Amino acid sequence: MTDTTLDIEAVMKRLPHRFPFLMVDRVLSVVPGKSIVAIKNVTANEAHFAGHFPPSHPVMPGVLVIEALAQAGGVLAYESEKAANIWTLYLVGLEKVRFRQLVRPGDQIVLKVELVLRRRNLWRCNGRAEVDGKLVAEAEFLMADGPKA
Repeated sequence: MTDTTLDIEAVMKRLPHRFPFLMVDRVLSVVPGKSIVAIKNVTANEAHFAGHFPPSHPVMPGVLVIEALAQAGGVLAYESEKAANIWTLYLVGLEKVRFRQLVRPGDQIVLKVELVLRRRNLWRCNGRAEVDGKLVAEAEFLMADGPKA
């Protein structure tokens, strides 16, 4: 397990995503080759809130919660490879996706991802997104190595 967290600058060194699509704000812990715990702070000024639901009922789109899980998985993959091979990962499959609760501005999503299988250029992960200890979304997802962007 890492002794320290990864702040936003460290996350940005590991992922190609940038505002407004960077969905990981901090990594709390990572066990290379096994698991990661990260956070996404949900704020009212994010672009998707402007048109997703009426302003009186802002809800984070579920697909973005899943994207946050996949990005946390990307940081896990980076840490697992020890940055020996810098590449881009692509989300190529989703299974058993379930949304359990709404995510709203002011929430902090805890992203928990476990690496299930690493074979050749494929990474299979299980992800859970929680707010205040309650499950808001879960998914099994598959990422594939691709050419560097």
